[in-house]
Amino acid sequence: MSRILVGTCSWTDPTLLASGWYPKEANTPEKRLAYYAQQFPMVEVDSTYYALPSERNAALWVKRTPPDFTFNIKAFSLFTQHPTPPSALPLQVREALGPQAEKGNLYYRDLPAEMQDLVWSMFEQALLPLDSAGKLGAVLFQFPNWFFPKHENWEHILTCQERLFQYKIAVEFRNGVWVNEKHREETQRFLRENRLSYVCVDEPQGFKSSVPPIVEATSDLAVVRLHGRNRENWEKKGITASERFRYLYTGEELGEWAPKLERLASQVSDMHVLFNNCYGDYAVRNAADMVGLLRTRGLEVQEPKQDGGAQTELPL
Repeated sequence: MSRILVGTCSWTDPTLLASGWYPKEANTPEKRLAYYAQQFPMVEVDSTYYALPSERNAALWVKRTPPDFTFNIKAFSLFTQHPTPPSALPLQVREALGPQAEKGNLYYRDLPAEMQDLVWSMFEQALLPLDSAGKLGAVLFQFPNWFFPKHENWEHILTCQERLFQYKIAVEFRNGVWVNEKHREETQRFLRENRLSYVCVDEPQGFKSSVPPIVEATSDLAVVRLHGRNRENWEKKGITASERFRYLYTGEELGEWAPKLERLASQVSDMHVLFNNCYGDYAVRNAADMVGLLRTRGLEVQEPKQDGGAQTELPL
């Protein structure tokens, strides 16, 4: 049977901390992670999109969570061809770029090959503690809405896989062209042939960036990310991520997904269901609701361990 894990895309969002979901005694990063791990068996780390992770932090995450806890890691923005501020790059890279590093955001193509190699190596090494402990689920590559299906982009996806060959890779598109009538079959075949996980999404529809809620398995791992349906804020500029995803699913809306997830689980060995509507306690509430819905359908959803994992005084 499929191993089904349900969780959220953050445990540190400021609006979650302010919501009162954490008990008062969970007043440090390590205590909050330990408490979260008593409620859910997995989480997605989004801080690794904004800055390269460190091996030290990954080792602390291992120590602070139960043995079978799972982390999905969001790929660094540079790798997904998003604009990246120079301050997010290692000092060695900034120095090598010289004056170019002072001209604003940089893109992957702006880095010389040897600097690309260095950044990939640092990212890969930082995840080793999670991988060695059996706690690394998948690395999520979320490509931007200007990333279209064309030869150089197919090749870039393969480059991402080759750079992190020992890890499982999940691919999320932010442009519906990838799965429209013309490209859907090609996209699914490409992902399946290269054992890449297609990320199924729930998100507002009717925008160029909208991807329809297609449920498809292209590897032995299925990943589902639910972003909420806040149409008003989906493409709004100048707002925080929590405002963009500010949406609480109703029971009826979650019920639409329950049979889809049941079918998807029957096709894979592992399924990750992650709520990205991380405003206040919306994501944790909906994740708990989804666990209940899946269990009413007779599905076995992994229970979180209650020991909280080992504790340490080192700050995250």
